[in-house]
Parts: sequence; structure tokens; C-alpha cells
Amino acid sequence: GGKKSAKTGAYATGADVLEDLADGGNELSARVLDWRQLAKLKSTYTDALVSQINPDTGRVHTSYAMAIANTGRLSSTDPNLQNIPIRTEEGRKIRGAFVAEKGKKLLSLDYSQIELRLLAHVADIAALKNAFRDGTDIHALTASQVFGEPVKGMSAETRRKAKAINFGIIYGISPFGLARQLGIPQAEARAYIQAYFERYPGIRDYMERMKSFCRKHGYVETVFGRRIHLPGIADKNPARRSFAERQAINAPLQGAAADIIKRAMIRVPEAMAGLTGRMLLQVHDELLFEVPEGEAEKTIKSVRRVMEAAAHLSVPLVVEAGTADNWAQAH
Repeated sequence: GGKKSAKTGAYATGADVLEDLADGGNELSARVLDWRQLAKLKSTYTDALVSQINPDTGRVHTSYAMAIANTGRLSSTDPNLQNIPIRTEEGRKIRGAFVAEKGKKLLSLDYSQIELRLLAHVADIAALKNAFRDGTDIHALTASQVFGEPVKGMSAETRRKAKAINFGIIYGISPFGLARQLGIPQAEARAYIQAYFERYPGIRDYMERMKSFCRKHGYVETVFGRRIHLPGIADKNPARRSFAERQAINAPLQGAAADIIKRAMIRVPEAMAGLTGRMLLQVHDELLFEVPEGEAEKTIKSVRRVMEAAAHLSVPLVVEAGTADNWAQAH
């Protein structure tokens, strides 16, 4: 049954118990968690990727599938290059192993907060739309709206909480999930989510609208009218049904983001006419290129133009770009 977590009031698994002990300063638990993380990185990535290097090209070559993920995202296999870690420092070191050829650079262009932008657009939230139009820090704005703290001089901790709520809401996060993520009691997390919906009632309306549309039709649609079928919405099992309800909220956003980057990708060859770089990877909201050093700026300009014009929404699409010798530094 596990022990009850002091933080969230929920029953914990073995990994949670180790995390609680490590947080409490238990050195051995912290070492075991570190070892587990490194062992997973080694077996899943370093060993597996090295074994998949093509002897003729000296590179790894992934395969993309168009119709596996039901949201419409591309999926990558053999090896999966869309799940190379980025959030932890150790994980980022694996990205650092992907390097450009001599005389070339890796160039990463990715959509900034595209799902939140799509949420502001489809749920028609004036405060969020204005913030995106004005280039306001969206997490700081949410923090000030929900926690009543002025944006000027806001603590990093307050902004971090708002960021977790902003991204969690897109996935229909529960008070339990948010409590675990932020390491706070469940009652506090519930109060945060409630305050968020009071501030942005249009988002709750959007969520309810999507769930009832999906219950009625068995699918939801992206802004482009592409249907995403979610048969689980009528499942007798409550856990499977509530999973499908969360999908009904998120799939139109994630699905539209997938539509948008694909619309951009088909326009990239034309945008790169006269340039000699090439597109290597698509990782959901990011495109990765390998380009001669002297062409980096020109390529960024051309590709950014097609990516930002791939959809015309009531909020601007913004693309961030980075150039480096390896993938970790480019993103």
C-alpha cells in the first residue's frame, strides 16, 4: 500500500518514499535515486544510441510515422529521437552528444508556448490574448492574477507555481497531480486551481465544452477541422473515461500544434531555396537543422518566417532560435 506522503496526503509508491527520504536529507536515498536515473539514461540512451549508429554514415537515422499518435503528432522510432531528455542536467548531456559536422552548426527553431497560445485563441481569453500580443511574460501575468502578487519584483517561486498551473491546466491536471509537482498539500493545490478558474472562467467553459462535445460525437476537432477520435470517452471504467476527458481538453491544442508545424515543414524547402542546409529532425514543436556556419542567420530568418506564418490566429506565433555546435546548446 505504500506510506502516506506528508506532502500530498496521498499513498506513495517506492520511488515516492525514496524521494521523500531524499528530500528529508537522507543521503543513501538520494544516491539510490541518482544511480537509478543514470542507469536509465545509460541503458535507454547512451548504450542504445551507440548501437544504432549506421556504419556507412556514422549517424543515427530515425523513422517517422504519421498516423500512430492519435493527436496527429509525428512519432519517431528506431531510435526514438523525440524523447531525448532535456529537463535534467544529466539528460541534457545526451543531447550534447549530437554534434554538427565540421564547419557546420546545428540550428534549432521552436514554437514558444504554442499550446498556451492555442488555448488563449480557442477559449477566447482576452487577458491571455492581450498578454501574448504585447509580449508579456505569461507565467508572471498568471501568477499576479491568481496569487495577487505584482509582476514587478515577483519571486521566482511564485512564477514557478503559475507556470506549473498554466502547463498543467492544458492537460486537465488534478489537485493531486499539481500538489505532487509543486510539493504542496492537496488542499492548497485545489485552492490554486479554483483561483485560476475564477480568474479565467473562459478556460473552464472551454474544458466543459470539449468534454460534452466529445461525449456527444466521440471526437474533438483542431482549429483546422481535423478530427481526433477518443472512443474512451464512453468507457464504463471511470479511470479510462477521465483519461479520455483530459485528452478531449488537450488533443485539440496538441493536435493543432502538430497541424501547424507540419504546415510549416512543407513550406521549408521553398523557404530554403538557395541555401544548402538541411532539416534533420522534428521534435513536436521544434525543427532541427544542420547548416554551414555562414548560412545560419539567413536560414533562421527564412525558416522563422514560414513557421510564424503557418497559421493565422488571434495571437501571434513566436519562434525561438538557437545555433550551436551541439543539440544541447542549440535548444
